[in-house]
Amino acid sequence: MSARLVTVFGGSGFIGRHLVRALAKDGWRVRVACRRPDLAGHLQPLGAVGQIHAVQANLRYRKSIAAAIQGADAVVNLVGILNESGRQKFSTVQAQGARFVAEEAAKAGITNLVQLSAIGADTNSASDYARTKAEGEAAVLAAVPSAVILRPSIVFGPEDQFFNRFANLARFTPFLPLIGGGETKFQPVYVGDVAEAALRTLDGKAKPGTIYELGGPEVRSFKELLEYILATTGRNRLLLPLPFALAKFKASILECLPGKLLTVDQVTLLETDNVVSVAAKAEGRALEGLGIEPTSFEAIVPTYLYSFREHGQFASTKAA
Repeated sequence: MSARLVTVFGGSGFIGRHLVRALAKDGWRVRVACRRPDLAGHLQPLGAVGQIHAVQANLRYRKSIAAAIQGADAVVNLVGILNESGRQKFSTVQAQGARFVAEEAAKAGITNLVQLSAIGADTNSASDYARTKAEGEAAVLAAVPSAVILRPSIVFGPEDQFFNRFANLARFTPFLPLIGGGETKFQPVYVGDVAEAALRTLDGKAKPGTIYELGGPEVRSFKELLEYILATTGRNRLLLPLPFALAKFKASILECLPGKLLTVDQVTLLETDNVVSVAAKAEGRALEGLGIEPTSFEAIVPTYLYSFREHGQFASTKAA
């Protein structure tokens, strides 16, 4: 264990757990900043005794941020939300929260900062999610010019919010919605590769002040990914085309229900492809530019989607 200390905001979440494991293995001391540190005990076995420590922090409050980064050598901000709930607003968490973290890091003299964003971040986007991600990026780079922004496509891995969601939905409904006809392109990236990209950035292997776009080796349409989920889980379901206008109308109703299965903002996001840009590839601002060979979703996803088969792991994948 080295003397290096990194504070990871959102370290108890899906991507955070993988990053904390990678950091601990690399010898970092890790301070996990989250709203409920009492629920972060699952992180302790990922490192040596005393190597991982959870503290309370909320991106709405600067004092908690300042306390969480005190004495740290580096900071990673993974905090983001997929939909709004209560006081958790896109503008508060993804724009203002990112700015607060970066400004407090600058005050503390920390220049090694990684901000997790998303492919599609755009200040001119009609999506609140994408627009506030871009606003957060701009605020971070303004406060800490040496910061590195990581923009992943949809992230897959155990407990992800894409493959698991639709595999679970297929258990209860006779059809799956092909929003916008299912033509939107994605480039699924493995959560372990995203964590490795953040680790290598902290270790100085990324160009300071740069935005990296992270995608896997395959580009697939929304329809192709749903077909893959059904084939892997052995489910025979109708894929029902749903025009964007109709999808937004249905989402306006669903987002008012508990759980928010679908929101208007999520439908808006689906109007734009979610893939690594040609410029990012050409300029070495992708996983390969960090020396990481992207992992195929077909090599990982079946290892956790088997639980959605009608009769379990060893059941035939013949459609049921």
